[in-house]
Amino acid sequence: MSSSRPATRPRQASLALSLLLAALAPGCGKPLPATSETAGAETSSSTGEPSSTSTGSPETSSTTAAESTTTSGEPDECGEDELYVCRLDESGECGDGSLCTANSSQCAPGECSDACAQECGLGWDCVDSGPAEILVCSANSEECSVFRPDDCPEGTKCMPWADGGGSSWNARKCAPIAPNPVGPGEVCTTESGVSGIDNCDADSICWDVDWETKEGVCIAFCMGTDAADASCEPYFHCIVLADSILAICLPDCDPLAQDCPGDDLCVPSGEHFICVLNASGEAGFYGDTCEYPNACKPGLYCLNPEYVENCEGSGCCTPFCDTSELLMCPGATQECIPWFEDAPFPEYETVGICGIPQ
Repeated sequence: MSSSRPATRPRQASLALSLLLAALAPGCGKPLPATSETAGAETSSSTGEPSSTSTGSPETSSTTAAESTTTSGEPDECGEDELYVCRLDESGECGDGSLCTANSSQCAPGECSDACAQECGLGWDCVDSGPAEILVCSANSEECSVFRPDDCPEGTKCMPWADGGGSSWNARKCAPIAPNPVGPGEVCTTESGVSGIDNCDADSICWDVDWETKEGVCIAFCMGTDAADASCEPYFHCIVLADSILAICLPDCDPLAQDCPGDDLCVPSGEHFICVLNASGEAGFYGDTCEYPNACKPGLYCLNPEYVENCEGSGCCTPFCDTSELLMCPGATQECIPWFEDAPFPEYETVGICGIPQ
């Protein structure tokens, strides 16, 4: 729920916070905003005033794979009563998630019967190819729920990906969990920023990926059964994005200290401030035009043009400020306007933003 704010409270440029998380084509730097609606995060109305929206978890397929005992290995390492499930990666080879499994549904590989489809699991299609002792499966776009991990068969997790190509997440699928996965806070790798394939554990996703090195840091998925009761560990805040395609725990932060890791930005989200990806590039200085909440340099934020002198775009960058300090704002007619009328937490009592009073 958004807190009440004074009449002079500045409005952010009319764009949703969910715009923060789409990915650019490789070579373009860090992700820039997408165009989807936010669930459970602050958004902007047609007048530019923030409002709060939330939705429940999306409809998903109820199909699940048969329970089975699984082991990793190669086809020649499988037992007599086991089936080798080959889950194809982007190169067409048996990739992460391929394993030996008890053939509980009596699948006869090569036929792609209903029994074989069940062994492939939700999010995978049976491919009618390969030796008789190997079941070949390829990823499909059948969706799982980020709030129902049991939607996915053993050895897989529900992940966002770019269905049909492109550079933005637009769907979810059951993707293989890598052998010896790493957890939240650890360096991770991914096939690409939007492939849905990484080496993070079942409870996290590779985040803030460098498009050249394909390295990032694992960040935890939100806990809970739907967007209404989503939660995170202390000092993290759940953001549900892109029509519930992704729900992740982003670190809380102090907008005056800008204490986010690396060059991430500290920006508002309802009653909290959270760390998000920096998409400012070569621009984002005071007075620069901006279209997205994460398009300004650390310590600045994108506000509607009437709050920034000589702003000629849909929004311009202006700094956060401390209402208890006597420091001048950069604009001659700007004042340090309190961000909250009644701060929801003591640490936010002196948070302000430089703007022309309206």
